[in-house]
Amino acid sequence: MSLTTSDATATAVAAPRTSRRDVLVPLSGLLLGMFVAMLASTVVSSSLPKIIGDLGGTQAGYTWVVTATLLATTVSTPIWGKLADLTNRKLLIQLSLVIFVVGSALAGLAANTEMLIFFRVLQGLGAGGLTALVQVVMADIIPPRERGRYMGLLGAVMAVATVGGPLLGGVITDSAGWRWNFYIAVPFAVIAIIVLQRTLHIPTHKRKVQIDYLGAALIAAGVSLLLIWVTLAGNQFEWGSAISIVMVVGAVVLLGLAVLTELKVKEPIIPMTLFKNRTFWLAVIASISVGVAMFGTSVFLSQYMQLARGKTPTESGLYTIPMIAGVLVSSIVIGQVISRTGKWKRYMVIGSVLLTIGLALMSTIRYDTSFGLVFLFMFVMGAGVGMVMQNLVLIVQNAVDPRQIGTASASVAFFRSLGGTIGVSVMGAVLGSRITTLITDGLVKLGVDPSSVGSLDGGGIPNLSTLPDPMRILVESAYGEAVGDVFLLGVPLAVISIIAIALLPNRTLGTKTSVEQIAESEAATLVAVAGAEVAGDTVSEELEDQEALLARGDGRTQAEKLR
Repeated sequence: MSLTTSDATATAVAAPRTSRRDVLVPLSGLLLGMFVAMLASTVVSSSLPKIIGDLGGTQAGYTWVVTATLLATTVSTPIWGKLADLTNRKLLIQLSLVIFVVGSALAGLAANTEMLIFFRVLQGLGAGGLTALVQVVMADIIPPRERGRYMGLLGAVMAVATVGGPLLGGVITDSAGWRWNFYIAVPFAVIAIIVLQRTLHIPTHKRKVQIDYLGAALIAAGVSLLLIWVTLAGNQFEWGSAISIVMVVGAVVLLGLAVLTELKVKEPIIPMTLFKNRTFWLAVIASISVGVAMFGTSVFLSQYMQLARGKTPTESGLYTIPMIAGVLVSSIVIGQVISRTGKWKRYMVIGSVLLTIGLALMSTIRYDTSFGLVFLFMFVMGAGVGMVMQNLVLIVQNAVDPRQIGTASASVAFFRSLGGTIGVSVMGAVLGSRITTLITDGLVKLGVDPSSVGSLDGGGIPNLSTLPDPMRILVESAYGEAVGDVFLLGVPLAVISIIAIALLPNRTLGTKTSVEQIAESEAATLVAVAGAEVAGDTVSEELEDQEALLARGDGRTQAEKLR
């Protein structure tokens, strides 16, 4: 029996609209999972100078402790996103939480900088899953028009974790020791896993899993080689040396091969067809600059507070509150406004302008800049980040095929993390080189032989409490000036983000979840198939009638036409 159009419509089962409670309960598990990722990353930020000092590391080691996590997060994020489009998202997000917690616990056992970097890579693999999946699952249960206010909540959670992490890390470091920082996220992760298991119920649209392992390997190798170059260039070898040229050419070749692979494979990690979507590629450009501002700021502000201003890890965490307040206020307020009005572009343009102004203002800080001004500059920059960061993912989710939401969301996060990773590496390399130059020149002016002060002029993390006053002031001045110079590097990228956001298509936010869109698409497909079958049956019946006429000598013309 053939399906009729009405039969097909009845057969297609659309996803039911979810109530506010159905959203808020599983959302609490998602937000807790993101809180775990942010907390475990930021809880050590105020303690890193002490951690690297205790483990006998250098400025390069300091940078790579951060970069290793960002690199692993960057490389794994698109893989998690592709898996989200192919298999069970609920299982994936729980698995990423487990990996993240195991990496955190092992990092607390590190005996040297190398071990710490290795375990931070494991942390980054889990963080990549959380980064990709939280916003993908949100798209499953919340329509774009309503998603703005919940993105604001996500931004608020990230802000609380960001400000609470360094503060909590400072307290733990000053009281129990820095190793305990790596265990603080474990109970939160366990609670998140339980909540998600009990409350998150989303349909799984399974397809045959065909992960592009070659593409993933080429992307990882190319990005890693590029990061190693920007980290070591200027210290281990010259920027224009033969080694630099080989590494840059190698990175370009690997990434070029990755693009060719993505164009040919059936299930690419980052489908090149996404770049045909104007909203997607413009959001990617903007995300890169936001990533540089977000990651670079969190990493180097701690160094500024402790090594340029002589603050303890606890005080360093407290002194970052103005920036986090900017993120918190702007993300919540703008998220609510976007959901209420459906308008997003004007607020994102304003946010990108604030980000640019904030970075420019932060580039003027020195070791003796008034804290009132520093706090104001931080708030402005934080407000810009809060207005832009989460909403970039929102507008991409609103513009792509709902079956590609996992891949598209993860790709935006990938490029944001890539921008942050490369940004931190470049900033760290510039910071280390600049500090060495400033301290060496300062020692010469003081009449001190630089070679007589050990690692002070060679990239080591100094302990200010052990230095005599003239040398302490020299170190504080060097770090204050160098950190300010680092922020200046982010200004051109922020200007580019203004242009990219201004060019984004001002597309109205939808009112259906991705699950509902997929269900409607499947229903439409069934209806089209059923309609084609009905049309075919009608033609066949008419043909039979004309064949009967033909047999009687009538209807030849009509039968031939039908044939």
